[in-house]
Amino acid sequence: MKKYFELCEELRFDNHEWKSYFFSEVSALAYHDGTKVKREILRLGFKNYKFIDNDGAQCHIFHNSEHIVIAFRGTEPTQFSDVKADLLAFKRKSKTEGKVHMGFKIELRKLWSDISGILNRRTRQQIWITGHSLGGAMATLCGSRLEERSPIVYTYGSPRVGGKEWRDGCDIEHYRFSNNNDVVPSVPLWLMGYRHHGKLCYMNYYGNIRKLTPWQKFKDSMRGRWKALKKFQLFDGIYDHNIVLYSDKLKEIAFRELV
Repeated sequence: MKKYFELCEELRFDNHEWKSYFFSEVSALAYHDGTKVKREILRLGFKNYKFIDNDGAQCHIFHNSEHIVIAFRGTEPTQFSDVKADLLAFKRKSKTEGKVHMGFKIELRKLWSDISGILNRRTRQQIWITGHSLGGAMATLCGSRLEERSPIVYTYGSPRVGGKEWRDGCDIEHYRFSNNNDVVPSVPLWLMGYRHHGKLCYMNYYGNIRKLTPWQKFKDSMRGRWKALKKFQLFDGIYDHNIVLYSDKLKEIAFRELV
């Protein structure tokens, strides 16, 4: 059984490497029900927790006097609403400007009244938004709607969310992590007019965050595929999407930074 938050005896919201690891753990934990999440969150010292669930869309909100965290659950293949959301790749007018993925917009809409209600009562805390996969897409859209509150967004293995106009008009701090050959960040296709938002934090095969040239990226991709084949992992792009791989790699980076 996975043990969460191994480097979180002290909350280090002033340290980027720690936050990158912390929010990957939060995104992994978001796949669990409210009972387990609440237990883990209370252990960290957060005293306020809310689980929101509406027609398959889910998020967890917890806060203390300084910080409020919104964590969206990612895709569950057994949830029809999740699969439907991923497949509805038509673009529709966003709540801000430009157009966004119809399925992701619908999933966020299911939760929005509850989220905005909580945030309207909490106006002084720094807002942090996170999620993996579908949860990353919802986190990005949520951040764009809250631009006036200056949220900070950490996403992992997120698909593309909107078109160029929406991307260019979205002025929020966003760190977007992509692990080696993870296939999900490559969809929906660029040719369909979709663009990524946020600063890319590419995690190579060795678990380091690197800014690579196209040739270096190709070599790193081939390295990952070759190693996967040697382990009989035939679907490397799906294997690399696992949120546990993200958090394990980021834990090593945070550990090197903090010790």
